[in-house]
This record gives sequence, structure tokens and C-alpha cells, in this order.
Amino acid sequence: MPVILTGRDLTLHEVTRVARSNERVMLAPEALERMAATRSIAEQALRSGDRIYGLTTGVGARRDVDVTAAEAGAFNRLLLLNHRVGQGPPWPHEVVRAALLKLANSFASGTAGVRPQLAEELVAALNDGARPSVRRYGSVGIADLALNADLAVELGLEPEAKEGLSLLNHNAFSTGAAALAVADSVTLVNALDLALALDLEAFAANVSVLHPAVGETRPYPGLVSTLERVRGLLDGSYLWGAEAARFIQDPLSFRSAPQVHGAARDALAFTSRQLEIELNASQENPLLVAGEERLVSVGNFEALPLAAALDFLRIALAPALTSGTERALKLLQPLYSGLPEGLAAREGIAEDALAEFGVAAQAIVSEARLLAQPVSFELSSTTQARGIEDRMSLAPLGARRLAEQVELGTRALAIELVIAVQAIDLRNVRPLGAGTQPAYALVRELVPFTGEGEPLAQDLEPLVQLLRSGRLG
Repeated sequence: MPVILTGRDLTLHEVTRVARSNERVMLAPEALERMAATRSIAEQALRSGDRIYGLTTGVGARRDVDVTAAEAGAFNRLLLLNHRVGQGPPWPHEVVRAALLKLANSFASGTAGVRPQLAEELVAALNDGARPSVRRYGSVGIADLALNADLAVELGLEPEAKEGLSLLNHNAFSTGAAALAVADSVTLVNALDLALALDLEAFAANVSVLHPAVGETRPYPGLVSTLERVRGLLDGSYLWGAEAARFIQDPLSFRSAPQVHGAARDALAFTSRQLEIELNASQENPLLVAGEERLVSVGNFEALPLAAALDFLRIALAPALTSGTERALKLLQPLYSGLPEGLAAREGIAEDALAEFGVAAQAIVSEARLLAQPVSFELSSTTQARGIEDRMSLAPLGARRLAEQVELGTRALAIELVIAVQAIDLRNVRPLGAGTQPAYALVRELVPFTGEGEPLAQDLEPLVQLLRSGRLG
């Protein structure tokens, strides 16, 4: 079923369908009518000769230089070329598609004042599978200017008056990259809950930490949801037996895990709400106000609401990843687990077994934690464009870092799962929970038990792919 763009109700799920599954896109008839009506307002303003930023004047430091109607076409084409300053490798194709979709949806709202044909060209590029190459570096997040210039030129777009600025002055790449990273964060957080449930069974942990009273007395939505999910995953597990727990109180990485995961869920919910707003928000300057039939200078390219939310989410994910790795390390050590060193097949053998997975997990999660550093308050200079462009959000960097953090977290999670199922086998406890038993079976299909004299699993990529698919969790 195609995604219909109205400019007002694009969802995160629709972005992922178009970006990753090549879902077809259509412009709603009312959106085409709205764009035609607002374009006529922009053209009337051009004919009037009024001084309007980016329509009858230059941009940035050249805001006081007049641009005549006769010069408009050449000026707008050169505007794109002069902003092609991006550097480095290209963005992934799925991010480019997400950015294209966001831009087309923004045009559909009518607030940019561009011709309907321009939005139709963007939609055609999506449906035809165009693969424009857009370089990754060069945007400070106050409009993704360099990236947007690459996109427009690579697609061969021919802008008319104001349209060059409309193609440049938006944050579609920041928003599109963020949308995909947030979608992957949802998958990761769900899988983190599953890994926690398996860790609890592997450790023979005390499930009192999942008591409903925890959420009732501290009713954070994320905490309540985490408690319900993990209890459901462990429904029917041996852990609910009266004598199942080995300790009256477990290490904090087990005991406080619902609170840590709950905080990540709350941060994810907040970021998702910000993103849903941004997907349907005007990011233009100037903004065409149809009801007043005029264009007004605004700062809607300011991406801080999204950039700060991305920072918040990375900060909240870092402790969840750290705690998961700490639980895995506890399972590898007899002092805590009560099982053979490194989860070897039996006591007293000189084999490393799974021990070195602990080192790999520590290395990966250390990198993921470093990516949590906020970037939205960064400012390198105020001198650009005679001091006019004195703000930056670094929203593209925030989105990239979230995507990288999720990628690293998924790999650390794969290691955590392998360690947990090995410990479950060595502890020889059953039954597992309603959710953990099928997850255990899926992991074991891909990664066999490491027996005596056998090397540990040499390739966890199939398990990483399974986690990415969302089938676990």
C-alpha cells in the first residue's frame, strides 16, 4: 500500500517502509492543490518587487543584495552549486531515501511555496529507485545545506525563484537519519529486555526485582512497561519457584536493570514524539503563511528540539548497554555465577571457553558509551556569514552517533545472548519462560553449545542479523 503524503501525518513506520522496503509514494490530491495555491502567492510576491529574503534578495551575508525576476533562475541554480561543499563518504542509500521522503512531505504542506512539480520530481525519484550520492560531512544542523545541495544537484532539479533556497534550507537529512536510528533503537530496547530475562534465568537471579509494586510505587511509564514485558517473557519460568534464587539480593546490574531499561524506554518515547513532530514540521525560511498571503522570515531550520532529544536518547541507552555487558561478565566468573570459569563445559579444564567474549563485549560497549557525549550544545565559531550564522545544533552528527551506538549495542547484545544461553545450559534449569524459551531456541539454532575441546562461535553475524530483524524481543 503506497504512502500518501499530505504534509501533516507522516509516521516513523512509513519512513522505514519507504527507506528500507522501497514502498511507493504518492502526493495527496489536496497537497497538490495546496502547493499550487501557495506557489501562486510566491509568484505574486516576486512580481510585486517586495524585498523578501531568498526570493528577491540574496541569502546569508548577501541578504541585502537584490535579485531581479530575470536573475532568479540563474541565481537559484548557482545557489545549489555554491553550497556543494560536502565531504567524505556518501550517506547510506536508505538515509537518502528517508531524507527525500521528508522533503517531499514538507513541500506537500505548502509552507515552502514551491511548484507542485518539484515535489512530484522528488516522489518520482523515490518510486524510480534513484540513487543520488550525498556526501556525509559538512552540515552543522542549522539546515543541512551541503547535503541538500548534493541531493538537488544529483537529482538534476532545476529550481525557479525561491526554490533553490527551499531545496537547501531544511533539515531533511538530520530528520531522515534520526528516524531510521530511532526505529532501530526501538528494536534494540525490546531486545535488551529479552536479554535481561535470559540473564536472570542464566544467573538464577531473584525475581523480586520484577514485583508489580516496583512500578506502582514509582510509576514511570518506561519502568512499568519494562516490568510488564520482562515478567511476561519469564511467565512460567523456573525462576518463580520458591527456592530458585541463589541470593537474597543480586548485583545492581541485575537488581536495577528494570529501572535502567525503563529510563531508556522513557527517553525513547520522548525522542519518538519529537521526531513525529519534526517529520511533519515546517523547516523552511522564509515561511509562506497562506492565510496572510505573504512570506515571513523565521528560524524553523533550528533543529535543537530533535538534536537535544537524540542526545538524551544516547545518554539513556549507554547505561543499559553497560549493565548488559556487566551481567555477561558476571556470568563468565565463578565467583558470581557459581559456574565454571568462562562457562567452560566442566570445571578444571584449561580452556578459555567463552571468556574472551567478555573482552570483546567490553571493547564494543566502551565505544558505544563514548558516543553518548552530547553534541547539540557544540559551537565552533560565530564568524560565518558576518556573524549571522552563529548557531548550530549538529543534528546530523547526533543522528549518526545514535545509529552507530545502536549498531555497536546490537553486537554487544549478541555476545550477551550467547553467554546467557551457555550459562542456562550449564545450570541445566528448566522450564524457561514463555518468551525466553523460543528466544533460547532461536539463538541455539545459530550458535551451538561450546563443548569441551571446541572453540567458541567464530561468527555471530547471523545472530546480529536476527537481532536487527526484530524477531528477538
